[in-house]
Amino acid sequence: MRMNKLYSLLGLAVRSGNLVSGEFAVEKAVKSGKAELVIVSGDASDNTVKLFDNMCRFYEVPMFRYGTKEELGHSMGKEVRASLAITEEGFAKSIKKQLEASE
Repeated sequence: MRMNKLYSLLGLAVRSGNLVSGEFAVEKAVKSGKAELVIVSGDASDNTVKLFDNMCRFYEVPMFRYGTKEELGHSMGKEVRASLAITEEGFAKSIKKQLEASE
């Protein structure tokens, strides 16, 4: 149930233009201060995880590992996505609440 709600929220964030995905877009959002929350897939490469972990710590952006590349991509209507950033505070709070409840 929680998983479905989380993916639904990600889909809504995409449609409302409050989500960016892909390594370069997420990195740009974090460094420009637009990212409120970053999600990296559980099956992302070690280098990707380390890159975003270090970056999110430095810029004080919460980061979670969740799902697979396929699940994250599917929830956004795309192929595979290893990383995404939520750029709107309301969506970020709702998604963070779902992520914390699933841990």
